[in-house]
Amino acid sequence: MERRSIRALGDDDLLALPLLYRTTLSSLSVARETSLDRALVAYLEQLCTRAYFQLYGVPSSAWTQIKAFFAREWPRAVQALWRETLAAFVLTAVAAVAAYLLIRDDPTWFYAVIDEGLANGRDPSASAAKLRESLYGKQDDMLATFAAYLFTHNSQVAIFAFALGFAFAVPTAMLLVYTGLMLGAFFAVFVPHGLGAGLAAWLAIHGTTEIFAILIAGAAGFRIGTAIAFPGRLSRMDAAVAAGRLAATAMLGVVLMLLVAGLLEGIGRQTVRTDEFRALIGAAMLMGWLAYFYLPRRRDAA
Repeated sequence: MERRSIRALGDDDLLALPLLYRTTLSSLSVARETSLDRALVAYLEQLCTRAYFQLYGVPSSAWTQIKAFFAREWPRAVQALWRETLAAFVLTAVAAVAAYLLIRDDPTWFYAVIDEGLANGRDPSASAAKLRESLYGKQDDMLATFAAYLFTHNSQVAIFAFALGFAFAVPTAMLLVYTGLMLGAFFAVFVPHGLGAGLAAWLAIHGTTEIFAILIAGAAGFRIGTAIAFPGRLSRMDAAVAAGRLAATAMLGVVLMLLVAGLLEGIGRQTVRTDEFRALIGAAMLMGWLAYFYLPRRRDAA
């Protein structure tokens, strides 16, 4: 059966297989109880394990498992995290608005959020022409470095937001807040010069995918952290394991989303120069992700 398939067995062998399995289990129990040769015990254990998977397992190819992941497992995991995802979005949005208002009132706060070297002139002292050039001008090395930093930073935030969720989700919340502060800080620089829509469109090409990935990663971290803090009737370890399975499934998809965002950022930044087209790409990606994750889908009969 392992080398070929169940079709390799005749009817008599199929009928004998469960009986042989129970007999082997009984032999294993006797071998353990009477402390027979260790090699014999190991052989029986391996034989019983192999037989178990043939009898009770559901063998499937790697391609079938990949299809099942994209068709069911990943979107259902994200659906199950909808409350945590909403909380992550609210936290990030509130931080962005707070940073925007704070920096508009006192521009010196900008440097408390964004490193001066990283800003590279895209700060409250920058002229409208300088900021416009950064959005629509020739894609110079400094802009490429800036865009690459944003992608690298957001990827790190997503990974750490998930990985540090075990600390009662406090580091996860702090990372989401910092992401919101960064967004608000840059909008506070561009909006006064009438370039807020341009910045939003520039970020939308890859940002709708990238920020969505961060929110899902934050939601996964929240699920693990709250499971540890409030395990209910389960032990903290059991609650963490159960939450970790769901969160890990969602996080595996987040890695793919970050790869997609990297491709969009690398191609879109080079080729798309108009706000309308940039916004259209970003909106299409966002609607696609929302439909993929949250539209109802038929469940399997199993």
